[in-house]
Amino acid sequence: MSTAGTAFHPLGMRTAGLRRERLAPDDVSGISDPQVERIDALFVQSATAFSSAPGSITLHGLADSTVYFADRPRREIGHIPSQRFVELWKEGASNFSVDPPNAVLSFLDQDGEAPPDAVVLLGEPRLEGSALSYSVEILDGTLPARGGPCSLFIDVFGRPLIPIATPGSQAGKVA
Repeated sequence: MSTAGTAFHPLGMRTAGLRRERLAPDDVSGISDPQVERIDALFVQSATAFSSAPGSITLHGLADSTVYFADRPRREIGHIPSQRFVELWKEGASNFSVDPPNAVLSFLDQDGEAPPDAVVLLGEPRLEGSALSYSVEILDGTLPARGGPCSLFIDVFGRPLIPIATPGSQAGKVA
């Protein structure tokens, strides 16, 4: 199937007949082309700092855009405003509020002090200025109370991310 002349919806949809560069941020939820096809897009949100409390995480100094990418065969990449990503959380029949995504929180290693990655189930995003908070359920690992630069890798709709159990794992604990 040729993808020439097509545009990809950044929340996992592709539409035929629309040119990608003509889509404005507000257009992504209003695509009504009957030839819509799902792609498995992953999302990445980056921030300058991190904090957690029981049942929640906050990304401080959130980047203005959320990056998305799809693997083969599409190999599509792009970004949408982070505010728009939050707005799209509840839009459509298959959305993240209906099927909450798994995510991996990964920290930048500064002086060998980076905490290990943690796997979480995300819910209820709240954006206030440059701080983005999510309710979370910890699936694997431990969340530090505070951290430096980090990235949140958000899984696609409907694809389970099953954490690997390791001896001595402290899944579900907040430091």
